[in-house]
Amino acid sequence: GGLAISPAMKQSPSSQACARREQVFRRRIFPEATAADWADWRWQLRRRARTAAAVACALPELSARERLALAKAKVWRMPLGITPYALFLLSLEPPDGPLRRTLLPDAREGRVVQGELRDPLGEKAHEVAPGLIRSYPHKALLLAAGDCACFCRYCTRARTAGKAPPEPARALAWLRKTPEIRDVLVSGGDPLTLGDARLERLLQALRRIPHVELIRIGTKVAATLPQRITPALVRMLRKYRPLWLSLHFTHPAELTPRAAAACRRLLDAGIPLVNQTVLLRGINDDFETLRRLNEGLLTLGVKPYYLHQGDLAAGTAHLRSTMAQGRAILRQMCGNTTGYAVPLFMFDRPGGGGKVPLGPAWAR
Repeated sequence: GGLAISPAMKQSPSSQACARREQVFRRRIFPEATAADWADWRWQLRRRARTAAAVACALPELSARERLALAKAKVWRMPLGITPYALFLLSLEPPDGPLRRTLLPDAREGRVVQGELRDPLGEKAHEVAPGLIRSYPHKALLLAAGDCACFCRYCTRARTAGKAPPEPARALAWLRKTPEIRDVLVSGGDPLTLGDARLERLLQALRRIPHVELIRIGTKVAATLPQRITPALVRMLRKYRPLWLSLHFTHPAELTPRAAAACRRLLDAGIPLVNQTVLLRGINDDFETLRRLNEGLLTLGVKPYYLHQGDLAAGTAHLRSTMAQGRAILRQMCGNTTGYAVPLFMFDRPGGGGKVPLGPAWAR
């Protein structure tokens, strides 16, 4: 119930089936919740699964690996947090399914292999003001939130997950006196977990800096909490264009009718959308999965922009695929799908210094 879909999508049996299955899940796991509750992003954040018991209640069929990991909270590299909406997506998968492996803990998170770091990109060393990181001459990264709708187990910023970021006053003051910065990426955490008023105060302050020409927001809510993309949010964001959103879809199972409606709402407001995907072992590191993901994104009006080689973040070795595998997939994509669906394969250099391309796609 409460699924917002376009007139064109109403004709799709899969959209109607998805809405029915979502309603059944809501009534079974959250019997007190109305359709209006389910469509309310704040309700979704309040009712996140944060414990092993909450996950087991929503997902009674768990693999031995999943049960073991949920019982070993002491080795988790970051908090557990999964929205009811995302739990519904996990309920559609078999145990150990791809989305489950991105959001449910794994006991191997407690193992740190050689070369892995808590701060793999050297962000602390490049911090020019509290919460403001400068790894490029003309760009800055502003960490505006510590919370996320869901905590992805491969996150490069696990060390700060769930922690409140610094107040932005000193970061904004530094930006005002640094005219070389033309481009600011607002990230976190996920900035769209902030309320509209707080987010607008930040965007307004950035837009008032004359030399900041481009504002970008990095967010995964279109995949894990599409209810957050409300008409009111979109009206607010529209005022601060040129504004780009970097989305984070990882697997075609995330391309739901709700996600499509969220993307369409943003596009209708004139906000360009690009996607950044992390290459994940056994989850999306094969040609067919990435082809379906990227072709599906294009139908939503989202440009597949970056495919990231996994950062050397501590406790993520079991999820990190290889550069050779990423290159092989991109070689296969060239000529087997539209060029728009072929992303740039990138690697963030350990210790900082920014991204470097791992290609061209045909490089071996």
